[in-house]
Amino acid sequence: MVGKQTLLGITTLAIASLVHAQTPLRVMSFPGGANLPLWVAEDKGLFARERLAVTMSPTPNSVVLFQSLINDEQEIALAAYDNVVAYQEGQGEVELSTTPDFFAFMGFSRGTVRLVVSPDIKGYDDLRGKTLAVDAVATGYSLVLQKLLQLGGLKESEYRLESFGATGARAQALMENKFSGTILTTPLEIAPEARGYRRLANAVDVIGPYQTIVGITRRRWAERNRDALVRFIRASTEAIDWLFDPKNRVEAVAVYRKHLPNVPADAAKLHVDAMLAEHEGFERGGALDSEGMMTVLRIRSELGLPRKQLTDPARYVDERYRQAAKGH
Repeated sequence: MVGKQTLLGITTLAIASLVHAQTPLRVMSFPGGANLPLWVAEDKGLFARERLAVTMSPTPNSVVLFQSLINDEQEIALAAYDNVVAYQEGQGEVELSTTPDFFAFMGFSRGTVRLVVSPDIKGYDDLRGKTLAVDAVATGYSLVLQKLLQLGGLKESEYRLESFGATGARAQALMENKFSGTILTTPLEIAPEARGYRRLANAVDVIGPYQTIVGITRRRWAERNRDALVRFIRASTEAIDWLFDPKNRVEAVAVYRKHLPNVPADAAKLHVDAMLAEHEGFERGGALDSEGMMTVLRIRSELGLPRKQLTDPARYVDERYRQAAKGH
């Protein structure tokens, strides 16, 4: 007969074995509601089921994010697809410590890029001589902003861009009237617009489909940690698909408010609904938007420095890991 002490020892060993089996994974992203799929994956136990112990860290800006990846301080990051292209093509905001080998392995969102301006700005002409804030001048949504201003009739010499960091920080600074406009991504435009700040443009209405947030890692790390990456993708895509199920909407808002407790219930519902819109927002199944990626390349070919003609989005993507996650 097995004694109680023996059973206790076996149970303790089993628990220790389960804990030990979890793969630690460091993930960095910009603060804000766009992290909802990660919060769902954590709170609903999807990461735990995939034997992942995920640590999520906020980044103040894209420079810190990509430096953290290249220096192996983070394994995975969520950021705009344009950033991947920029750093791979030597057009990034800063020079990195070693040759980058970044790629996008899944899509998190598309579209949702808004040019939001101060209440006194009625049109593009009113932005002449004004300062607009960006995360980084050379990467991300800065090029979208430059393209919108160009199409609005402004020359580069007629306005000033200021690196200010993450979108949430820019939204707050805009409402403090520290500059005249910025690019905001859903749901961060909702609060300023409720206070009278104006949406001057929806980017997709002007430039077409646009790939925004993607999952990013290094090729070297992915090759050595294929199973962990596949499990992360599987949990993340399941979380996104869970969000799109209407019967989960109330719980999704509750998860949102748990992580952003200062957002009132009615506003939280608006935020979640906006990120689950039919043509913009989260990507079902973690898909990548091929047309949206081509828009990124087209704008970067025109405005990125040094000038390069970029035509192949597959250079910055590897979908094998997502396909493996789907096939499980």
